[in-house]
Amino acid sequence: MSIFNLVLIALRAMQRNKLRAFLTMLGIIIGVGAVIAMVAIGQGSKKSIQDQISAMGSNMLTVRPSSNVTGRVRQDVTTLQQILTEDDIKALQKKAQYINAVSPAVSTRGQAINGSYNWATTLQGVSPEYLTIRSWPLKDGITFSDKDDISLAKVCLIGQTVIDNLFPNGEDPLGKVIRFKTIPLKIIGILSSKGENAFGQDQDDIIIAPYTTVQKRLMAINYFQNIYASANDENSTDSALSEMSQILRESHKLKPGQEDDFAVRTQQELISTFSSTSQLLTVLLAVIAGISLVVGGIGIMNIMYVSVTERTREIGLRMAIGARGRDILMQFLIEAVIISITGGLLGVALGILSTQLVTLFLKWPTLVTESSILLSFLVCVVTGVFFGYYPAQKASLLDPIDALRYE
Repeated sequence: MSIFNLVLIALRAMQRNKLRAFLTMLGIIIGVGAVIAMVAIGQGSKKSIQDQISAMGSNMLTVRPSSNVTGRVRQDVTTLQQILTEDDIKALQKKAQYINAVSPAVSTRGQAINGSYNWATTLQGVSPEYLTIRSWPLKDGITFSDKDDISLAKVCLIGQTVIDNLFPNGEDPLGKVIRFKTIPLKIIGILSSKGENAFGQDQDDIIIAPYTTVQKRLMAINYFQNIYASANDENSTDSALSEMSQILRESHKLKPGQEDDFAVRTQQELISTFSSTSQLLTVLLAVIAGISLVVGGIGIMNIMYVSVTERTREIGLRMAIGARGRDILMQFLIEAVIISITGGLLGVALGILSTQLVTLFLKWPTLVTESSILLSFLVCVVTGVFFGYYPAQKASLLDPIDALRYE
């Protein structure tokens, strides 16, 4: 018997029991929809984190003091804080070949005040290169210059969150003077909005000023908390990391065998860490959702058993007029696969609709990939074959005489 005729027989059998066929599909529909939705949420979260970290500067490298042991003696906190100095910046600017921008960084928290309005925020002290490193353009105004760093100028750039809280009446902040703690700062530029970063922190809740102004006038220190740098391009990030480490070891006069008293991190390391965590959660969600596929498969097996029992006389009649066991096997197997595939197609539609609703109402990032749809569809076929084979085989092994006598 041809495959086409077997498909027609399977479709007629499903048409005779529409409600039962739909209820059988329901487990597959929910399972496929859940898998696609869960994977989409996981992939959307992963991509969102990657985009947010990349927005911080895809080529950015960050140097921080390290708490590693030097030799056999652990450094005390005071020494640890004073590791990064102006000499390190000069050495990097002079010797580094894979780095196109370097900026020291110091920061402190306090109250920013404008008249009767005040807001607790962070004041970040950096050099003009910092905005290039972070890929952070200005929305309006100008940035400060190297001369401002040298002169400890009382100027600043402010983020949108600070503007909203210090200028709630819509007043133009450019040219206005605000106070941070006791220091007056003239606003010369407005930072473009960046929103929250991968850690959930508001990147627009910030004031940026020349690093010398923050370092000398507010914090009274002569060292840096961080150093930010930008590699020439993404392909040279690893080379830049190795180069920075070597230059800083020379600057800190570390001997061979001594551990670094600093740590250099790249954005790719952050992306890799978050992506692996997000991928694990995605797999976990998909496995949990996939359980319903197994339940749906068991439903198919159960209904196929019922169908074989109900149609025993029909099977005997087909065998009596020449149908082979293989034809009976294929007849019921194709019926199981059609139920599974039809449920899978409806499940794909449900999954895509669910992700759109999640994005619309919950504002969660989602990403439906072709691979998740293809994988779900393939799982449906496998489910239909796996759970439909045993009932179909049972039908194919029926004795024609016993089947015809079956009441």
